[in-house]
Amino acid sequence: MRREIQITSDGSTTIHLPDWDENYHSKHGAIQEAKHVFIKNGLYLYENYPIVDILEIGFGTGLNTFITYLESKKRQQAINYVGVEAYPISAEEVSAMNYAKELHAMDDFSVFQMMHSCAWEENKKLSDFFNLTKRKQFFETIDDQSAFDLIYFDAFGYRVQPELWSVAVFSNMFAALKQNGILVTYAARGVVKRNMIEAGFTVEKLEGPPGKREMFRARKS
Repeated sequence: MRREIQITSDGSTTIHLPDWDENYHSKHGAIQEAKHVFIKNGLYLYENYPIVDILEIGFGTGLNTFITYLESKKRQQAINYVGVEAYPISAEEVSAMNYAKELHAMDDFSVFQMMHSCAWEENKKLSDFFNLTKRKQFFETIDDQSAFDLIYFDAFGYRVQPELWSVAVFSNMFAALKQNGILVTYAARGVVKRNMIEAGFTVEKLEGPPGKREMFRARKS
């Protein structure tokens, strides 16, 4: 499938899929979206935890991973991070991502590169506080049990891949979370909420990132 590099409204890059008319991130701002959905409404709920176990559904460009790494560095909070991706981006696409510059984190640019170049299916210690494991895997096959405090659910949208937002997939997510664990996503469709609830989640609707009115946060209670 064709992929094109685009600049979003906050100056940060994303990848556009013209055949689907779909982006990896919001056109209104890739960094703004990641910080609002996954950090403000996800990671910040765990600020008093000495260690946080995170599963990301859709490693993609590495933006969510990199921002989470920067947060762990700033707060000296230990994070074990698992990023799942079925179709990794190319080295050329990685080099076109401008996140270190836009996040004023050029001192950590080599860490961003390492996130993409390190081996799949192996744990990589990126700092004293951040461990990354990338898994090349289809989301439907995830079978972890009570392993994660927090899930970043960042799959392509329901419009283009509704099968990734099914009861079956959310049931796998529910099983993968620890008790009282949380899943956050940019999505806010009624069908997505219904599927989450059927899978066992308690779902709340929150203010969305710039350019999007609402988003969901779901809890395993």
